[in-house]
Amino acid sequence: MEKRLVSGEEWQSEDESELSLRPKTLSQYIGQAKIKQEISVYIQAAKQRQEALDHVLLYGPPGLGKTTLAAVIANEMQVNFKATSGPAIERPGDLVALLNDLEPGDILFIDEIHRLPKNIEEILYSAMEDFCIDIIVGQDSTAHPVHFPLPPFTLIGATTRAGMLSAPLRDRFGILGHMNYYTQDELIQIVKRSANVLGTLIKDEGALEVARRSRGTPRVANRLLKRVRDFAQVAQKEEIDQKIVAYALELLRIDQEGLDDTDRKLLQTMIMLYNGGPVGLTTLAANIGEENDTIADMIEPYLMQIGLIKRTARGRMATKKAYEHLGLPYKNN
Repeated sequence: MEKRLVSGEEWQSEDESELSLRPKTLSQYIGQAKIKQEISVYIQAAKQRQEALDHVLLYGPPGLGKTTLAAVIANEMQVNFKATSGPAIERPGDLVALLNDLEPGDILFIDEIHRLPKNIEEILYSAMEDFCIDIIVGQDSTAHPVHFPLPPFTLIGATTRAGMLSAPLRDRFGILGHMNYYTQDELIQIVKRSANVLGTLIKDEGALEVARRSRGTPRVANRLLKRVRDFAQVAQKEEIDQKIVAYALELLRIDQEGLDDTDRKLLQTMIMLYNGGPVGLTTLAANIGEENDTIADMIEPYLMQIGLIKRTARGRMATKKAYEHLGLPYKNN
């Protein structure tokens, strides 16, 4: 079967250089060793049986490579890849059009799958389990059921909030992959590979400095590398070293733990206004001018990962490490 890549919303929003940073095969994909090992076995088994791969759910914080891994799986399976997102599928007809365009073994990738409308989610049940869909066409007296058989396909869903998926939908995924934050060594490899793709020379200490401040996230690492490359180019440096990285990220107000102004504002609000907590998510969002989902999905996971905040039954609390990071005296409450 001839491979092709059908661009979805997220792929259309990326520039060509960003697309080139995405690995194409499992051997090129850095990090997530446990998931890669499992996926490799499942892919080999499915290809030997000449069957479609079982449905896959990838979940974890944003920027860890869920979309990239989905495309890698399609490349490894040598099948077509069609990408979309949960909010983009508004009507049953949208889903039918997507499924009707698939060939046997193809992969349909749905990003933010937790945001699928409930009626669309229910149609997916039979599509995933029995490879068919039944919908009602027409209205009132002209309404009649239509049965659509589908070719065997693989649905890959990605979400930052697996808990928001309904149990019936979650149970229909045969392969579950929890994406973890990347280690510093893994991020160094990613930074070096991306620098090579971008045609930029970077020293080991420069790659280490970028990796340290990347919040354990490849997307952040690549973004910082591009900005540091701009500073190095203007400074007429042939190689990116630790000095230019530190200078650039200081101007960008990203500290050595990878925290930016919004992160520090969140911690300062908890400590200065609420004595370190506990404080509710909605209260924090109102104080710093961010949406609840932005804090829960984008900011809070990393701060919890490095031990600056913790969740309790009464709300969020700043830890002793958060006081120390901001240089504030710690009061044990």
